[in-house]
Amino acid sequence: MMNQIEIGKFIAKCRKEKKLTQAQLAEKLNITDRAVSKWEMGKNMPDTSIMLELCEILGITVNELLSGEKIDMENYEKYEKKVDENLIALKRKDENNMTKNVIISILFSITLLTGIMVCLICNIAISGNLTWSLIPVSSIVFAWVISFPSIILGKRGIIISLISLSVFIIPYLFLLSSFLKVKEIFSIGTVMAVISIIFLWIIVAIFSRIGETSKLVILGITFLLAIPFMFIVNIILSKMIAEPIFDVWDMLSIFILLILAFISFLCDYAKKKGLIK
Repeated sequence: MMNQIEIGKFIAKCRKEKKLTQAQLAEKLNITDRAVSKWEMGKNMPDTSIMLELCEILGITVNELLSGEKIDMENYEKYEKKVDENLIALKRKDENNMTKNVIISILFSITLLTGIMVCLICNIAISGNLTWSLIPVSSIVFAWVISFPSIILGKRGIIISLISLSVFIIPYLFLLSSFLKVKEIFSIGTVMAVISIIFLWIIVAIFSRIGETSKLVILGITFLLAIPFMFIVNIILSKMIAEPIFDVWDMLSIFILLILAFISFLCDYAKKKGLIK
């Protein structure tokens, strides 16, 4: 079995030999310095997807990383069996995580399917045919399509979920508008949905560009970008439903967004300076 404590100490030692701070190592790997801290404390292991890059930065081999110490060529055979066991343990860990995600996904799907069946049965029992149940059923199916990739794939499924949202939101609004016989749901909802999806894709693009190093910075940028998008939404809504472009609540929302952005940037600065952990 892998000794995470020893591996963590080894990572810290190699990092210091390379004269890197936790934040600098995290930046090179596009992860958070908290993740590096957890490795070095033995709480977590580096993800297999970045293990090779980590070893390259630290100037060690994967075998040495998994053994938690430098390996001389003379003693290589001594560690071969141990390294093989470590690799098998890592593989099992990934498989266990995937199995857990699959189980959660199945339970999630069964729960939603149960909700669908309850709605349909109650509707038929009360009305004799399908009427109001089509609204919650379509909403449940929409929620499943959007959330399922993220549940089963974790972080890797977020983009797939966003693609699903982008593809299915307009058909969903059309169905909802048809069931409720309120055309404004589709006309106004589609415009708002398109604006919101554009906003989400911009945030994802920024996150991909900056990486996970500065989550607080990304959060601050998100708050700031929400302000012009709020202007756009209000201007469009004012033309569609003849409402004032801004009211006191909009101004209050903008003020709150500015405060939140300032706090995010301030916390990021304090974290980099070591004032907070």
